Amino acid sequence: MTDVNEEQVAELIAAVLAGRQERIVETVLASEPPETRAAFAAVTQAIAAIGLAAEPMAPSAGLRSRVLASARARIEKPARKAVLVIDMLNDHLRPGGPAEVPRARAIVPALQARLETARGEGVPVVYVVDEHDPSDEDLSAVEGWGAHNIRGSEGAEVWPELAPKDRDRVVKKATYSAFTGSELAKVLDELKVDTLVFTGCLTEIGVLATATEALQRGFAVEVPPDSQAGANEITERVAMGVLAIMPPYGPARRARLEALAAR
Repeated sequence: MTDVNEEQVAELIAAVLAGRQERIVETVLASEPPETRAAFAAVTQAIAAIGLAAEPMAPSAGLRSRVLASARARIEKPARKAVLVIDMLNDHLRPGGPAEVPRARAIVPALQARLETARGEGVPVVYVVDEHDPSDEDLSAVEGWGAHNIRGSEGAEVWPELAPKDRDRVVKKATYSAFTGSELAKVLDELKVDTLVFTGCLTEIGVLATATEALQRGFAVEVPPDSQAGANEITERVAMGVLAIMPPYGPARRARLEALAAR
């Protein structure tokens, strides 16, 4: 760390000792120059070495019981997941479609593989389908999105290569968050899941809005990079970065896990 002065080292030490979640640190460091990331890693390793060299201290009985209880919970209660497939519809994937998302076609093979694996492991799959009445004012070409995903049209159907299977669930929505005015919350309660794996498009719109509300409702959220698509790389990365630093809302998370444990 020869290029880092004492004041910068002090700031790095403070950052390491702040104990922020690893995913938050990774997101912040991603925009820093290589020398800053290297200095942060060096300070982290130095503090770890000091900690290992110090005489170990026995934890209090209360701390020990809390740590053991947390560890047991993680071992005994693995995440119960569902895969959500957001708006992988003809009007979004067909070249020249009215709401085309060209990047969405590129994720089809990875998403196919992910869905096959999920079904083979007994993980439920839920398709979220954007669907509009022809009179929906959001379809105004002047102030809205233009006509797309019209109820009953071929454009509102799931892309054929990703068509739902017999045991998959399908939920219809008409706005950004799939929880709004839909049966998604009811379906997820029926499936008894606590973690949602988000796939599909558009990452910065429907995926982001639905995932944010899911976090507020106490779900853990995962967004595999190879199975999501935004309108463009920049807005997609921003949305992924936002979701990477947002944990589930604590009280709602505890309530959800307790309710599932009681079933």
